Amino acid sequence: MFYGELAEDKDEIRIPDVEPPAFLAMLKYIYCDEIDLSADTVLATLYAAKKYIVPHLARACVNFLETSLSAKNACILLSQSCLFEEPDLTQRCWEVIDAQAELALKSEGFCDIDAQTLESILSRETLNAKEIVVFEAALSWAEAECQRREINTTIDNKRKVLGQAVYLIRIPTMGLDDFANGAAQSGVLTLNETNDIFLWYTAAKKPELQFACQPRKGLTPQKCHRFQSCAYRSNQWRYRGRCDSIQFAVDKRVFIAGFGLYGSSCGSAEYTAKIELKRQGVVLGINLSKYFSDGSSNTFPVWFEYPVQIEPDTFYTASVVLDGNELSYFGQEGMTEVQCGKVTFQFQCSSDSTNGTGVQGGQIPELIFYA
Repeated sequence: MFYGELAEDKDEIRIPDVEPPAFLAMLKYIYCDEIDLSADTVLATLYAAKKYIVPHLARACVNFLETSLSAKNACILLSQSCLFEEPDLTQRCWEVIDAQAELALKSEGFCDIDAQTLESILSRETLNAKEIVVFEAALSWAEAECQRREINTTIDNKRKVLGQAVYLIRIPTMGLDDFANGAAQSGVLTLNETNDIFLWYTAAKKPELQFACQPRKGLTPQKCHRFQSCAYRSNQWRYRGRCDSIQFAVDKRVFIAGFGLYGSSCGSAEYTAKIELKRQGVVLGINLSKYFSDGSSNTFPVWFEYPVQIEPDTFYTASVVLDGNELSYFGQEGMTEVQCGKVTFQFQCSSDSTNGTGVQGGQIPELIFYA
């Protein structure tokens, strides 16, 4: 732009498509070999690095985005990664969106994506979300799109901006209550569509629908089992409000959906379980629920409300406080390292554990996760 045959004949060259902080970050790298990135400037810096063919800086931007990826920003980063033709980042985004679909769909960033990305997400077979959540997210996006187009946010305009994408929402796979109290009363569906979907639920001869009628496959949860055997004794494993806890780390990003727990060794019984997941003392997930055990040595799943994102190479603490009158089974011959598919789990004892659980034995035999 300054020299050679293509030089511009102006004293001042304006670059309207690159933000000043991003341009400064690129200059700093070119002249000082320093990479200075922040969450506010990284996308604009990636754009500048791509435009001016600075591949090492572009790679650093992508690495920064991958490490800061979460359900809150995954949808907007998916949109940007496709624009910048970064397939690895695109794949990381899909992993987060699939596993934490409901959090991603409820995020503010979802409403900022372009129409093409919206259609990609709505057509995704592996979305781990209830269909009513998908429907409500699409309506939120439509409202934001109306505002972007500077048109009134009426029901008709929402349907108009959604266009054919509305048929990617698998409305017939909702529970009847969700449909009757949600989608059917939203006003977005035509009267004929609403009638046909009600007939789809109830009639022996079902009408043809433009909506996809097969449920999404979602994700299949995997289980990391850390004991080689289990046992029971006449005085173990007892619960008096004390905490069973174990620390673990992984070598790849995963999403912990819940724990598998042992149940009663004295016939069928019900337990109340408060499960918790922490990193360096900060609570990332917590849930209180009940589970019924049938007296067998099987494990029984207890779930978090949303899967919790786990980053590699750092230890997390899994804890449970159980309340139940009956003694339970407990694990033995615990392993410090377990290979589950492409993910390696490492276990170590937790100082939070006050009921005897450790690496070698105790409760929390399974971590249930998506990878």
